[in-house]
Amino acid sequence: MTARFDAAIIGAGAAGLSTAYGLARLGLKVALIERGVMGGECLNHGCVPSKALLAAARGGADWGQAQARVRAAIAAIAPADSAERYAGLGCTVMRGQARLIGDREIDVEGRRIQARRVVVAVGSRTAVPAFCTALPYLTNETIWDLPMLPAHLLILGAGPMGCEMAEAFANLGAQVTLIGHVLPREAPALAAPIIESLAARGVTLVGARAVAARPGPALVLEDGTELTGSHLLLATGRVVDVTGLGLAAGPNGIRTDAGLRVHGHRHIYAAGDCADPDGIGPQCLTHVAGAHAALLVRRIAFRLPGRISATPPVRVVYTAPELAQVGATTGATILTHPFTENDRAIAEQNTIGLARLVLDARGRLIGAGITAPGAGEMIGLYALAIAQKLPLRALAGLMLPYPTRSEAGKRAAGGHFAARLFGPKIRKITGLLNHLP
Repeated sequence: MTARFDAAIIGAGAAGLSTAYGLARLGLKVALIERGVMGGECLNHGCVPSKALLAAARGGADWGQAQARVRAAIAAIAPADSAERYAGLGCTVMRGQARLIGDREIDVEGRRIQARRVVVAVGSRTAVPAFCTALPYLTNETIWDLPMLPAHLLILGAGPMGCEMAEAFANLGAQVTLIGHVLPREAPALAAPIIESLAARGVTLVGARAVAARPGPALVLEDGTELTGSHLLLATGRVVDVTGLGLAAGPNGIRTDAGLRVHGHRHIYAAGDCADPDGIGPQCLTHVAGAHAALLVRRIAFRLPGRISATPPVRVVYTAPELAQVGATTGATILTHPFTENDRAIAEQNTIGLARLVLDARGRLIGAGITAPGAGEMIGLYALAIAQKLPLRALAGLMLPYPTRSEAGKRAAGGHFAARLFGPKIRKITGLLNHLP
């Protein structure tokens, strides 16, 4: 007899778990299907282990100690994502490869279920350049289990993951070569302190494109230069793998409308890394997966309309210093305040970085970026201001504790109004007022 559910969730990573949790807590009958490990990319291969590795490396750990810290962090969080917990919430947890048969029926390795709504949350994996396929290489799924610290780690790709791993392995004592344009999505002024920091740690930065690979491993650059190391780590972006699922995906993932409904499938939604919403595109971030889940809970449980915000979400590079960005990176006006003029930074003798605000032609805040220690902890203020469309004067007038690094953004906003506030017209008005009895 075919089991019937209100919702079937394919994938127990961040998006799938959050969706299953919300629907189950609201009393819906939920099937949760996972072919790999519970917790998905973030817990097992991404956010959690990378941050544990960075912290261990900064604390002077050796490779064995760092690996132990990574395993301990995963083990501490894993119960919250476990099959036992979700079974306790009322979910039916099924292990195996899911295959869609129409919009409402799923085969899980010979077991058939039906669901009124299906959520595909299968995540993503490392994109492997064609010229690397014949070589032994590491990805974020395999690097944690190396028996020994690499003598010379080549990292192909200088986005957030590449930069974070370059810092961590350099701190652990490995020779590191980072290949690619460092943080290409970010404003150069925000990326510059990270480039300086990596170079100061001994990371060799090669801002060129690799076009071929040879045993060694060795990478060949456009100009013919050959770089050889003991290990090769790929940090070359993400790709969605829907093999065996029975659902088509484009080059950027599973195409959906802005409400995450899959094109051509009335009862199927996609969420998390695998979703490619119209006008927005894929956003491979765990907190975006959470936002997707919240939207789908509203749509499935309450039948309410909704759509994903087109405002670029917060993203953080967890190097030292950190880089945090939300919203637009370009606009009509750019306001900056360097931490060389921030009293907390001066007191701590660490003045690297800046706060950067982006305004549109009407003077509204549409983006913010910070490079500094703890930037990821500070960026939420600006995310809220942009989401709520708060006027820039609200930020300029905000009372913040002194001395803190968070004052830098307030100072940047205040500087925008200072010229008018202390200009000739206002001085004339105050002069006239001063003659009043």
